[in-house]
Amino acid sequence: MNKKKVAFICVHNSCRSQIAEALGKHLASDVFESYSAGTETKLQINQDAVRIMKELYGIDMEAEGQYSKLIDEIPVPDIAISMGCNVGCPFIERPFDDNWGLEDPTGKSDEEFKKVIDEIRMQIFILKQRLDEFEEN
Repeated sequence: MNKKKVAFICVHNSCRSQIAEALGKHLASDVFESYSAGTETKLQINQDAVRIMKELYGIDMEAEGQYSKLIDEIPVPDIAISMGCNVGCPFIERPFDDNWGLEDPTGKSDEEFKKVIDEIRMQIFILKQRLDEFEEN
């Protein structure tokens, strides 16, 4: 099976797209490869996201080598998913395959982070199922 490359894209590549990359790697690596990127970068991944992902799933995004990167630093994706850039999604040289329309939880409560993380988790499972079914047909 030739695994699809899925890119999770948001402007700064510091929070939602990083969470999606981490959950994709941990929940769906048997079906697709996960990457994240943005049109701008931050010095580090959102530290609330890092802390809460460790707390909820035991995933240490930084220890696993994730960092904020630009779109041209990842492989060309087969599938590109926008996290829901309310400031206008970055242009990535191709149309997005989906827009998950997620609010950025940066600066919000842990409960808001957990809601966004749970929505990303559910979307990862839906994507995994769709790709798994596609491969079977």
